[in-house]
Amino acid sequence: MKITWFGHSAFRLEFGASVVMIDPFLTGNPAFGGDAEAASVGATHVLLTHGHGDHIGDTVAICKRTGAKLVTNYDLAMYLARQGLTALDPMNTGGTTDQGEFTVSLTHALHSSVELDGNGVSHCLGNPNGIVVTPKDKAEPVVYHMGDTDLFSDMALIDEMHRPAVAMVPIGDRFTMGPRGAALALKRFLPSVRIAIPCHYATFGLLLPDASGFVAEMEGANARVVVPAKGEAFAP
Repeated sequence: MKITWFGHSAFRLEFGASVVMIDPFLTGNPAFGGDAEAASVGATHVLLTHGHGDHIGDTVAICKRTGAKLVTNYDLAMYLARQGLTALDPMNTGGTTDQGEFTVSLTHALHSSVELDGNGVSHCLGNPNGIVVTPKDKAEPVVYHMGDTDLFSDMALIDEMHRPAVAMVPIGDRFTMGPRGAALALKRFLPSVRIAIPCHYATFGLLLPDASGFVAEMEGANARVVVPAKGEAFAP
């Protein structure tokens, strides 16, 4: 597997014939600064944790351009269907869907998921989620993208059920966990995780500017922290 981080919570996973974009906030993302089309070239799937604009991002453009299938909660899927998307696999918290080379499971997350449209109208876009990507090739790691969330003790059940080896962990504080909470989540509730990738920081001025606090809090943890260079793929 190759993993690429594009800043904020946007990731690209490549394994087998699958190219999976998660929360592809590219255009307008001040932490990205690259080419959105190049970043999403060949996408086969787009997975969304929740309905905020800094996570939906370029979803509609990517799906229309590449034919990628959208996988997300039912309410958000139906909202984006009204914007012209037809390749959809709606689901909901606790469910698992088969995507060919991998399965997608939606987990609980502690956040919100209401978005204002261009007319100032509020849309409730389902419950926020974490996402577990489980490749059918057992040589590939199980990936847990936490979405936007605080820590919660039932992360231990996510670990027990899915055994994630890689976790994308929001650390930016204010809207999600900060470094201390994120590190505690991994140390206490997610012992299966061997690689922790911090995200949802250094995008906007309201978020923490770097991952140094998380790295410090992770001292002594089983998981290794990887702070990837933006736009550069690495193998976990």
